Amino acid sequence: MTSRVPLIAGNWKMNLDHFQAIALIQKLSWTLDDAKHDYEKAEVAVFPPFTDLRTAQTLIESEKFKIGLGAQDVSRHSSGAFTGEVSGAFLSKLNVKYVLIGHSERRQYHSETDEILNAKVSAAWQNGLIPIICVGETLEELELQGQAAVPIAQALAALSGHETLGEFVIAYEPVWAIGTGKVATPAEAEAVAKALRAAITQEFGQESGNSRILYGGSVKANNVAGFLASGEVDGVLVGGASLDADEFAGIARFQKHIVL
Repeated sequence: MTSRVPLIAGNWKMNLDHFQAIALIQKLSWTLDDAKHDYEKAEVAVFPPFTDLRTAQTLIESEKFKIGLGAQDVSRHSSGAFTGEVSGAFLSKLNVKYVLIGHSERRQYHSETDEILNAKVSAAWQNGLIPIICVGETLEELELQGQAAVPIAQALAALSGHETLGEFVIAYEPVWAIGTGKVATPAEAEAVAKALRAAITQEFGQESGNSRILYGGSVKANNVAGFLASGEVDGVLVGGASLDADEFAGIARFQKHIVL
């Protein structure tokens, strides 16, 4: 098995106000604490909407909950006349650790290009944030270009051109599996993770190739263990299931379902 610490990341998307965030984080932390022997070797992080971040930070830190905090996006700009944008400097002040970059919904609904996402990766590193670079293909792209071609191209585009590379995570989310109930098989996820790691290692060296690679796309407590059993996939990026504390805690306790 890999020595990389599994990351269980919950993307709330545009759900839950700050009052609802308090309830979910409290229940999640208590549920995990009741069974900490089942998840103590994994890292758990939540990605609330921007309006919840300060509330989530205060709760997590005051209660000393062992939950990391992430943001769903970051501006490529540091400050200025960019109405509606959120600077990485602002997120850093809230002790945000991770930031999602290039989620398929941002690519599709906000027309975010590889160039924009590359700049966001730089902005994250400049502010001490760890980018989780989301990559994935549509069903049409899969059929036309084959497995892993689009994820590799997207990952390399986000990472190329920087003077030095900071810490990063890659999240492979096949677009055809997000919110559809369809799921890539563990073998398919493993194959893409291997291909991504090989391409990143070849391009940027072994240290970068040791970065964590997550799988996302209709992940639930009853299927997560299959994706993580081989050690090629280093965690999961969870969407809808992260809004249910019991379900998300079940995902975080995936190790009890894995026979080593």
